[in-house]
Parts: sequence; C-alpha cells; structure tokens
Amino acid sequence: MIAMPAKYDVIVVGAGHAGCEASRACARLGLRTAMVTMNLDLVAQMSCNPAIGGIAKGHLVREIDALGGVMGEVTDAVGIQFRLLNTSRGPAVWSPRAQCDKKMYRVRMREVLEKEPNLRIVQAEVGALRIEEEGSKRRVTGVVLRDGRTLECGAIVITTGTFLNGLAHVGESRYSCGRNGEAPSILLGDQLRNLGLAWTRLKTGTPPRLDGRTIDWPRFEPQGGDPDPTPFSFLTDKIDREQINCYIAYTTDRTKEVIQGAIARSPLYSGQIEGIGPRYCPSIEDKFVKFPDKPRHQIFLEPEGLDTNEIYVNGMSTSMPVDVQLEMVASVPGLEEAEMVRPGYAIEYDAIDPRELLHSLEVKAIEGLFLAGQINGTSGYEEAGCQGLIAGINAAQKLGGRDAVVINRTAGYTGILIDDLVTKGADEPYRMFTSRAEFRLHLRIDNADERLTPLGREIGLVKDDRWARFEAKVAQKKRLMEWMAANRVPKEWDTERPTYDVWLRRPEAKFEGLAPLIAEDLVGGVAMTVETEVKYAGYIAQQERQISRLRDAEGRRIPGGFQFRGIPGLSREICDKLERVQPETLGQAGRIPGVTPAAIAVLDVYLSLAARSLR
Repeated sequence: MIAMPAKYDVIVVGAGHAGCEASRACARLGLRTAMVTMNLDLVAQMSCNPAIGGIAKGHLVREIDALGGVMGEVTDAVGIQFRLLNTSRGPAVWSPRAQCDKKMYRVRMREVLEKEPNLRIVQAEVGALRIEEEGSKRRVTGVVLRDGRTLECGAIVITTGTFLNGLAHVGESRYSCGRNGEAPSILLGDQLRNLGLAWTRLKTGTPPRLDGRTIDWPRFEPQGGDPDPTPFSFLTDKIDREQINCYIAYTTDRTKEVIQGAIARSPLYSGQIEGIGPRYCPSIEDKFVKFPDKPRHQIFLEPEGLDTNEIYVNGMSTSMPVDVQLEMVASVPGLEEAEMVRPGYAIEYDAIDPRELLHSLEVKAIEGLFLAGQINGTSGYEEAGCQGLIAGINAAQKLGGRDAVVINRTAGYTGILIDDLVTKGADEPYRMFTSRAEFRLHLRIDNADERLTPLGREIGLVKDDRWARFEAKVAQKKRLMEWMAANRVPKEWDTERPTYDVWLRRPEAKFEGLAPLIAEDLVGGVAMTVETEVKYAGYIAQQERQISRLRDAEGRRIPGGFQFRGIPGLSREICDKLERVQPETLGQAGRIPGVTPAAIAVLDVYLSLAARSLR
C-alpha cells in the first residue's frame, strides 16, 4: 500500500530564527503548517553569539514583538544580561541588547512552537521542491524529503540560513557543513542554483569558545547589566532577576605579531574563501590588515549560559588555523592559560539575490515560494526573524486570497531592511543600522507598538491580551498628554508657571519629576513615549511632513510588466536597472542605485499618461 502524501497549507524549510517566526505566524493564522528541520534538538539554535538586539537590531525585535512575533518574549524569559545601548545620544537610537542563555533560548522557543495546535515540527532534510509549470508560470506544490516522503502544500517559506552548499574553513582545512558539525543542504542548494534565479556566495564566521574555568577573571574589566532592564516585549511588565557580568579585554602587540606572522595561512587571504564576508563584523585578522595603525582591538568575554562554562570571545571571529588561534587567545592578558572548547571558523554558503523577490518576500518567478533570512543575503538573528515573520504573514495572505502585507520605510526598520534588499540587492551580508533609516526619530523602540500593533491586529496575529495592553497604553498616553497641556507647574518650579508640557521641553526637565503628581500607575513604556514626543515635538512634526511626501511617492504604483524601454529620457543603463529590479512603486524606483531624479521625473510623467489612457 502506497502512503498518501501529507498535506499542509504551508511548509517552512529550516528552524532557525526566520523559520521559527514564519512557522508560528502561519500556525497562529490558522494554517496547517509543517516546519521541516534536519535536527529537532537545534530549533532556534544561536550558532553565533547568544545575544539578541543591539544597535538597530533591538528596534527589529521590538517590531517583531509589536506585530505579534515571539523573539522578544523568549529573550525576556531567558536573558541573563540586559543593557540599553546608545543612551548617551537621543532616544531615536536607543536600542536594547540582551545576552541570553543559549540552551534555554532553544528550549523555550521549542516550547512556544509546540503549543501551537496547527504546527507540526518534522525532522528531515528537504531534498527538492515540487514546482508545477503552467505555460510561462511556475508555482510550488510541495517538497520531497530525502527519505522519500512527499509533503504537499500551497506555499513554501525557505529559511535555510548558512546550510545551502555550506563550506567551513579553519586554516588550510575545509569541509562541507551547515553549521560546524552539522550536515549541509546540498540537494536543495543545487536545485535552487538551477531554478534560473541569480545567486551568490557569502561568508560569515565565529570566534573560538573558551572554558571559563581556565580564565583569569580578575584581570578583566567587568561589564554589568542595567539596574532597571528594558524588556524587548510589550507583554513583559518587568525583568527583575539577577544578571551576570560580561567582561572587556583588549588585544596586544603580541596578538598582532601572531596574526601578521600567519596571515598567509588565513583562508581569507590565501584565496581559499570565495564568499564575501560582512563588512561590519570583520574577522580579527581582517581588522589587523585593514587597520594596521590601530594599536589594539576591543574584545568581550560573554558567557553562553548559566549552566555552562563556555565563553564566547566576541570580537575575535577568525578562520585562522587552530594552532594560530591558540596563540592569539594566549596573547591576551588573562587568557594565557585559557583552554579552547572549540575553535572559530568561517563558513561560506549560497544566497539568492534578493532582487529576485517582491516586497512580500515571494519569489517573483515562482508563485507561492517565499525566502527569509540569510538566504536573502542578511546577517543576524534579528534580521532573519523579522523576515521570517513577514514571509510567514504573506504566505498566509497569499493562500487566503488577500493582498500582501508590505511595511514601508516610514513604518518600521523591518520595511527598510526588506526595501533595501529587494531594491539594491546584497553584495555582502546585510546588517541593520539606525543610519539606514531616513526618519529615525519616528522609528523608536518605545513606539513600535503604535506603529505596528494595529496592523498585527488586522492581520490576526495580535491576540486579545496584547491588544488590551496596547489600548491601555494608548489611552493612558492620551490622558497624560491632555493633563500636561491643561495644568501648570507650581510657582516654586517656575514663577511664570508654564504648562507641564512646555516645562518638559526644557533640556534639564525629566518626566520622572512628574511621577509623584500622577495618580495612576504607568503602563510599561508610556513614560518614555510621552517624554520623547513632548521634548521633540517640533522635530517629529517636521519628520511627519517629510513622511507624507514619501508616502505620496510610494502611492504611485508601477504596473507589473511596465515597459521602460522606448520612453524618451530613459537611458539604456537606467532601463536595464529598472528592468532588473522591476520596482513596484515610483518611490522604490528612485531608490535603485544609479536611477537619477531626472529619470524619476520622466517616469512619473509617463505613469500619469498611462493612467489617463486607461480611464
């Protein structure tokens, strides 16, 4: 008797941070979902540093949470050190970061996923996608597992991370793997290479891990967490458990000597690695080569959990031979006797050119196929997580016959990340920074819920408990704003007695000074929002006017299949660029590198003429 294929609505390939968000979103939206992973025990594995957040990355996690995703909740539950970064600057760039317990993050995430009744987690390797062709159109119909089973579906989200034809490098040694010690995805990688999609090879790496019992800790500068930690999730009231220390260290002249003496053995400089690495997270050998005049480089010793001695050496990512890595580590004062638990390594892997995608993260040429995470040329758990969430949402939208959900650049860093990818591509692993945002003051961590939770509610991901909290915060904010505008400060504060909102605009004034006068307990985050919006009211109003103009450009749709060639004023080069990206709006067309403002003006005229001819 032949077994019938298992049928699902959505199949998610991969169980990293993108896969977890995509799977949970689809399941919560009522779709029968299968998440296929090669190892059930490594769901949500933090293969690099077990930390979530950081500059701009913390914004992404807040946005994932505001939309109804899960990364923020899990981080709050298993974080072992919390810090709010960039507090010496304005609130536009404040960003939370948490060192997590690596094992507990994995355990907690799997617990969350297994509570979803519509989600099944399948341990298997996807050997091939099933793709049906109808004339010039292609659409996915399922996957074939390496063990011979077939799973049918209406949509697929691929979140394979570094596994596609993965190749690890440690000095002169190289071997196929997905992550160090895990099998790569060769069959699926080869099929994707042959689908006619543009692809490239990228590279990332990790540092050595050390045994904490062999480190001379008193010789390092401790770095503690914040006394009042900032949560990632809007559902978290407070984080009040004890936190651990991380430690700051520095390389030495001896470190430099070791690296320079062995640079010819580095896969980066011997020509052994073909993939392009991340510019903003370079290996330690890359730092010494590119910045030869810098006397030393900072590194951080960060525990990987509460019940392990394993220490992550942040800032010492390397693919040097093991003997060189041992010398490098020993060259740092306090690590002379440190024992290496596992060496650092570099891994190169296949990635699809993200210009092959729509803003929904669906592949333009293959209906129902969505890509998310490092396969799209990004780096980082947070960048992967937000893509996974959007891909999962849009897989559900697709199967429900609804319009794609597209977050534009004015609504979130998530929208900026996706727009950058599908418009400009990724010549190197993409990392989110606050500098990529045109309207940073509008895209703060404290108002991510105001920007995105109503959308999450409309989609169906934001459930009643989160919505009730959101409504309570918005109502309290409104009451506070009205009270501040209607009441005046006491004479002993200021003889002219301005209203509280006018008083709060002064540089030295702080909202906490008003706390004793407020008769209600403040909802989490509302104080930060009120203070920021009062102090920066003029700048925020200016940004809102600029946002309105940008939205006008985004509202000018470019019809699918629009013919750019033959339009007077558009050069062949610009037509090539427009045809490569196939922009969905006039605003996106203007962000394509090399497309000039003059060309956009010409295109605007022709779009208007085309629209009139259809009336």
